[in-house]
Amino acid sequence: MNASPDNTTTAGLGNMETAPLFAGRPPTVLQVLPALGQGGVERGTVEVAAAVTAAGGRAIVASAGGMMEHALKRAGAEHVTLPLDSKNPLVMRGNVGRLVDLIKAEGVDVIHARSRAPAWSALPAARRTGIHFVTTFHGTYNASWWGKRRYNAIMTRGERVIAISRFIAGHMHKIYGTPASRIRVIHRGVDVARFDPAMVSAERVIKLARAWRLDEGLPVVMLPGRLTRWKGQTVFLDAVAELGRRDIRVLLVGSDQGRTGYRDELESQIRHLDLGGVVRLVDHCDDMPAAYMLADVVVSASTDPEAFGRVAVEGQAMGRPVVATDHGGSRETVIEGETGWRVTPGDSAALAVGLGKALGLDPAARHRMAARAVANARDNFSTAVMCARVLAVYDEVLGVGPGPEPNLP
Repeated sequence: MNASPDNTTTAGLGNMETAPLFAGRPPTVLQVLPALGQGGVERGTVEVAAAVTAAGGRAIVASAGGMMEHALKRAGAEHVTLPLDSKNPLVMRGNVGRLVDLIKAEGVDVIHARSRAPAWSALPAARRTGIHFVTTFHGTYNASWWGKRRYNAIMTRGERVIAISRFIAGHMHKIYGTPASRIRVIHRGVDVARFDPAMVSAERVIKLARAWRLDEGLPVVMLPGRLTRWKGQTVFLDAVAELGRRDIRVLLVGSDQGRTGYRDELESQIRHLDLGGVVRLVDHCDDMPAAYMLADVVVSASTDPEAFGRVAVEGQAMGRPVVATDHGGSRETVIEGETGWRVTPGDSAALAVGLGKALGLDPAARHRMAARAVANARDNFSTAVMCARVLAVYDEVLGVGPGPEPNLP
């Protein structure tokens, strides 16, 4: 699933009256990451930079650059181009000096590392300049041998280490021995101003329905996510077959990102299961809010645990019942029986049962679930909530605030 760079805005922060504020003197915060592509890490970086500037601070981002530079500038932040995407040891060593010069020249108070290679340069730069060092641990990372574990462990060495879910906090504690006292769980945020049912026009939904050749009046079940095996598309297709309904339409929304072999496998599975009249493979969608509005059920079928699981939260923000696999971040975002259902990972029969429950909701039950789902997303997983908690971590290391609660498993 690809998003247009224009989709990244500061709307989810709310207005200045509700935006988070610093407890003390607004600091200068430098975030470092490899590049400014279109992923979740990059979106979060731009959102936090917007919150820093809205709270009166100064936000600087250092990276190799990318498509989201213009979104960063719209947020009132500054970008400095450095080769932080390189894993070459000589370049990484050179980046230490480059960051030291930047920190001194711009009066940086906190450096926030969001990826491993930049973190290896940011930590010694922070130590040389005496400023505060914060990290965000975004995923489980590959830790199959001691060298990779050592490389990954740099993300646990912040004064405060932000984990994007309790699942990730538990992983850090188990694999790397990170003390609970340094971990702060801050879930990723969803822009609830963009993912708002009231903001999606009927015209946008009709446009997608026509483009995707959907029959009017038939329920739509959608699994958004790039076409990669661990996202569970094969399990999902087996579940659709087991459900045995021909009066629905099923959407797999996401790019194969060059994985044409896996796409061919999915198309072969669709033919084998005789689902050609039911399932649509949609390569790309620039208007995901409208896609969610088109769906009657949103599915996250990942066979490996999601570190957070943005799809499950976006679906709830749009008032859609969610069926997600019962591990990783979905255990923290999907409230069983209230905002959706959690099913056994990799179990197509269990997933079929979950789909049946979601499709079987009567209008009153669907309305109640939609209201609870929207409230859950807005109250707990909005961009504004995420940014307020990140700013509280900055206050904490600066010694002017208590910081958010550790919130560990």
